[in-house]
Amino acid sequence: MRSKAYKAVKEKTSETPIDIVSALAFLKEHTRKSFDETIEIHMALGVDASKQEQAVRGSVVLPSGTPKQKRVMVVSADAKKQEDAKKAGAAVVGGEELIASMEKNGIADIDVVIATPDMMVKLAKIARVLGPKGLMPNPKTGTVTADVVGAVKELAAGKVVFKMDQQGNMHGAIGKASWDADKTAANVVAFIEAVKAMRPATQRGEFLRKIVLKTSMSPAVRVSL
Repeated sequence: MRSKAYKAVKEKTSETPIDIVSALAFLKEHTRKSFDETIEIHMALGVDASKQEQAVRGSVVLPSGTPKQKRVMVVSADAKKQEDAKKAGAAVVGGEELIASMEKNGIADIDVVIATPDMMVKLAKIARVLGPKGLMPNPKTGTVTADVVGAVKELAAGKVVFKMDQQGNMHGAIGKASWDADKTAANVVAFIEAVKAMRPATQRGEFLRKIVLKTSMSPAVRVSL
């Protein structure tokens, strides 16, 4: 059941796509005052989600930073890399003992998992734990790397990892309602361009079918491509 406030805003939304700046201005005008809402982007992709070769995933450094500080886990057998990653801002570090703990207890309160290449074989046994949460490290997103310190610093600087869902949709948090509109707009453009760059070679027809912006509590506002 939608609230009266939601329905009132919904009635004011444009039925036709509008430009990014206008969409952000509308969302900022109608944001809730009780808390600083996150601004989200949602994209419907023209891919066949049942085909693995058309899976879309990647990463992008948002020029204005991220609305939420990422909690990063680093998996490495190298004690020095673990120590350096911790100093760089990783929330959790460890090696095989960390994998054993996740196998037994699962994983919670982590946004990104980074692993050194040598640990990927060992991580494979807990793919059922990491996979459903979208946390399995992948070279395409820069989360499988020997330079774990560099990867942690990139995340702190605004790097986000994106991956389409099972319906072929992409989602991302790209700003806060309190931010200046130009900061959020820069993130929106960067996110869209990064997704476009990952268009599968086998995909045919329209790739970006629909893009909307919304806040945590608002209706979606469709933006022009």
